[in-house]
Amino acid sequence: MWDVAERLKALLVFAEHRYYGESLPFGEDSFRDAKHLNFLTSEQALADFAELIRHLRKTVPGADGQPFIAIGGSYGGVLAAWFRMKYPHLVVGALAASAPIWQFQDLIPCGVFMKIVTEDFRKSGEKCSESILRSWGAINRLSNTGSGLPWLTRNLHLCASLNSEDIQRLKDWIAETWVNLAMVNYPYPASFLKPLPSWPIKVVCQYLTNPYMSDSLLIQNIYQALNVYYNYSGQSKCNNISETTIGNLGSRVWGYQTCTEIILPFCTNGIDDMFEARAWDLDKYSDDCYKQWGVRPRPSWITTLYGGKDIRSYSNIIFSNGDLDPWSGGGVTEDLSDTLVVVNIPEGAHHLDLRSSTDMDPPSLQLARTVEVKHMKQWITDFYGNDRRLPLAT
Repeated sequence: MWDVAERLKALLVFAEHRYYGESLPFGEDSFRDAKHLNFLTSEQALADFAELIRHLRKTVPGADGQPFIAIGGSYGGVLAAWFRMKYPHLVVGALAASAPIWQFQDLIPCGVFMKIVTEDFRKSGEKCSESILRSWGAINRLSNTGSGLPWLTRNLHLCASLNSEDIQRLKDWIAETWVNLAMVNYPYPASFLKPLPSWPIKVVCQYLTNPYMSDSLLIQNIYQALNVYYNYSGQSKCNNISETTIGNLGSRVWGYQTCTEIILPFCTNGIDDMFEARAWDLDKYSDDCYKQWGVRPRPSWITTLYGGKDIRSYSNIIFSNGDLDPWSGGGVTEDLSDTLVVVNIPEGAHHLDLRSSTDMDPPSLQLARTVEVKHMKQWITDFYGNDRRLPLAT
């Protein structure tokens, strides 16, 4: 974004989403209950961005009469696409990077996401995904032995002692770690979620070469693999199974959104993926949301509001996806029209194209950025051309 803004002589503005960061409608009471959180919706956030653009046009010298482009990655990419759909008079186009706008109800199979995670690990080490698949049974068997829980606590270097009720949470924590590694499998060292080496899954898979060893040895190797994610910098003293990412990404607020409108069905079967089988259970999901937030999800609302797969009437959106990114399974990966275009990045993880350029960028990434800029330049040219053709107000 920074490089492109400079090339296009653009002003780069970052808009903070309401309820994230310091944008709290009710101050310290913003998270008190569902009543105060009721204003946390994508619709409200998009309206905020629309108001912001109007404000910028009035207050920034030279901004009035200039084209605006929406850019975002991940949920931000989804918002960028939706913003162009809902406010086409305010932005001339949108770059929606790693934007899973089709990850919603019945639009794609619920198992696609975890299949891509598994494929990332399979390609990075011959027995890597198979080792992870067998580790779940090893954890189950060890946890059922008399000394298993203390042994797991000690050998996984956990901050708190495990009890039998923690085993599912432990496995969820490990599974989420593999998911996060798939998202940030970048070709150079990066610190988006945690400080990591280049191609971190390849580093992880060096420890997972033999799925057929004893349970205890397999779990010790799993620990070494986890350590790449949690302690690559060597600063961590223990592992907290309640935390998989850095604390400032707004995971608490995101939890509320995924319990109201952003309903993302996931499932696994342990055959096409490296995870324990788990079906998508909307009723249980709804009950968990009600227990935590006092709200029930609306699984059909997003597709009703933003059109689901029926978006061909819109225009000027670039959907970019990295083939390594599990979110690409819910993204748009084939052109829908001449102006709803796709940029696929074979060696790309999560919104790699939005990161700063480096000497280690693969050629596919460099080409992707060139294509994106070409479309942006066309939007800008069209904007000025249309502006000149408009009749003068009388």
